[in-house]
Amino acid sequence: MVRTYDFAVIGAGVFGAWTAQYLQRSGARVALIDSYGAANGRASSSGETRVIRAGYGPDELYTRWAARSLPLWCEFFDRVGLRLFHGTGVLWLSTDEDSYTKQLVDVLGNNEVPFEKLSADEIRKRYPQFVFEDVTWGLLETRSGLLMARQAVQALVKDAVRNGVDYRMASVLAPEGSGALSQIKTTTGAVSAATFVFACGPWLPTLFPELLAQRFFVSRQDVFFLGPPPGNTGYRSPQMPAWLHHGYPGIPYALPDIESRGLKIAFDQHGPAFDPDTANRVVQPAAIEHLRGFLKKHLPAMYDAPILETRVCQYENTSNGDFLIDRHPDFENVWIVGGGSGHGFKHGPAVADYVSARILRNAPAESRFSLATKQTVQMRAVY
Repeated sequence: MVRTYDFAVIGAGVFGAWTAQYLQRSGARVALIDSYGAANGRASSSGETRVIRAGYGPDELYTRWAARSLPLWCEFFDRVGLRLFHGTGVLWLSTDEDSYTKQLVDVLGNNEVPFEKLSADEIRKRYPQFVFEDVTWGLLETRSGLLMARQAVQALVKDAVRNGVDYRMASVLAPEGSGALSQIKTTTGAVSAATFVFACGPWLPTLFPELLAQRFFVSRQDVFFLGPPPGNTGYRSPQMPAWLHHGYPGIPYALPDIESRGLKIAFDQHGPAFDPDTANRVVQPAAIEHLRGFLKKHLPAMYDAPILETRVCQYENTSNGDFLIDRHPDFENVWIVGGGSGHGFKHGPAVADYVSARILRNAPAESRFSLATKQTVQMRAVY
């Protein structure tokens, strides 16, 4: 017997888990389906930590969404009794030529996001752990910080189940036909629903190849956790905030040592094409060599630091970094929610609010999230 739901959400990552929460609150019967399990090792929403920051250069839309999402994350953590946000602050390192960081000053001010401007001397005195000779000033988002990603997503799903969402592990087959989709086929049987929300990140091009295969770019991302010297607390908060250097080639960023897992460091640049199902997630020697070269110049005390952990995950990038949140052009009751593009995790609550409002109340659409704006050539504009 096929059970019928009001909504079936495919993908239990941060977008899908939050969306299931919001739809369930409306009194709807909701199914949440994931092939490998919430925050599994292949998911874009897995891993230990994510930065939540409001700065997006001149882009006020994502600043507003991040500023709205942080208190919603914290309210959820308080409700379930978990400490999964760490207010480390987020430091933007900048140069006089960096117009992106200059422009975010006004945007943060207009949206009442607290920050502190720091001179180069103040940065050197506060944070002697890193050395960037090109940095002439910085901006510290004082209330921003880190989310414990894997634990947060799993807590969202557990809470959704407790509130009545039907969660199951199953692989979903690509829908066929057009018009109104009555059910989807999975490896554990069919699921029928009035509306389907596909929020399955890097698997969206697999499920909708004709529509998305040329519009989504799934790329490999290498992440490192480094062991600080024994007894050294300089790489923990508050001695070190989360930080990034937007004007530096490759956009390096680092997260302080949380829960004694080590200093997390990576580069916010798109790696090679990546298959989330079958690719090996082992960091290659060339990536380690590149990291060591960077450390030698800019975090010299960590140059020889042991690599405690590595992680290979993926971004699912749209052509310019904007999210894709739109109705499928061939299925009147199918919505596609994805394209986190490496910066989406923090926005989970705002995405769910937007998606549920569009579906339940036909709220106005944001044109930037439409399928029509997604191109076949990658020209990143959102960081």
